[in-house]
Amino acid sequence: MIVREPIYVALFALLQGIPGVVTASRKLKHWNDVPAEAQPAIFQAQRSEVHQVVTGAPNKALLTLDLYVYVRTTGDDSPSTKLNNVLDGIFTALAPSPINGRTNLGIAGVEWVKIEGTIETDEGTLGDQAVAIVPVHILCS
Repeated sequence: MIVREPIYVALFALLQGIPGVVTASRKLKHWNDVPAEAQPAIFQAQRSEVHQVVTGAPNKALLTLDLYVYVRTTGDDSPSTKLNNVLDGIFTALAPSPINGRTNLGIAGVEWVKIEGTIETDEGTLGDQAVAIVPVHILCS
């Protein structure tokens, strides 16, 4: 049986430790509701689950969530520079172990955690607000 909450808590704990992140929450807010002084910000939002049941084998579940990253700058500062730094921090936090090549959050039943799919970005080209949506998949058994 998959117990979801410890998985999401462990992932969130990693995200809170990313250097430069001012705000981290599991309750998604729109970037207009996050003041400039509260950014860079990361929001963890659960999206979907796909379950596979195979007779004679452990059930598996693929948990999918999105990380919303907000970065706001002022003046001539490029929002994409700060956004890239936070994205690099996310990839570092979720980097696979050099021992087994997987990220498992230290939780029994979590086989791996991966950033997988298209990262949607708006780098603030026409303004001071940059946004990225990072898809994360967690395979559990």
